[in-house]
Amino acid sequence: MKRTFRAALFDLDGVILDTEGQYTRFWSEMGRRYVPSVPDFAQCIKGQTLVQMFDAWFPDPDIQREVKRQLDEFELQMTYPYIKGAYAYVKALHEEGVPTAIVTSSNLVKMENVYRLRPEIKELFTHILTSEDFEASKPHPDCYLRAAERVGVPISECVVFEDSMNGLQAGRASGAYVVGLATTNPRETIEDLADVVLENLDNLEGLEIK
Repeated sequence: MKRTFRAALFDLDGVILDTEGQYTRFWSEMGRRYVPSVPDFAQCIKGQTLVQMFDAWFPDPDIQREVKRQLDEFELQMTYPYIKGAYAYVKALHEEGVPTAIVTSSNLVKMENVYRLRPEIKELFTHILTSEDFEASKPHPDCYLRAAERVGVPISECVVFEDSMNGLQAGRASGAYVVGLATTNPRETIEDLADVVLENLDNLEGLEIK
């Protein structure tokens, strides 16, 4: 049965951009170095803003500065390839006039690196919300509720596209219809947090947004 919605809200890393592997390597190293008691550190922090990561895991100001320095250098060197099907799908929504938003826990500094290599992203999406736009990060639903307000569509008529556990929980808690992308976690790990699970954005049969 086809479901019809009015707006699409997308996480960025692991949904639009194929960057999760790069971030997993970086944060695994930071965890090994500074938080060795948490073996799955990279997975724990997915979806959190940098400020909240610092508050929770790196309370020492000197370590914060060092992690931030390394992160800035890392993101300057990162590549930002699209997830399979993402560009074509978002472009089609854009051409049809469907309201769309990126809802990312990344900050504006990181996004400038994205825009440098993917300037078209600014044009493809109606709104782009970063960590500066909300107080509570995923799994709190605040970011998606704010995105729904920005696009002017009730959250119950929005589709959220997410890949991380924290992000999927945020989408579910917001009241949106949740599409889980099995790009970061296995299908069986995320299927209880999503209304439907897809491998990528190449085939969205049965889901209509207009």
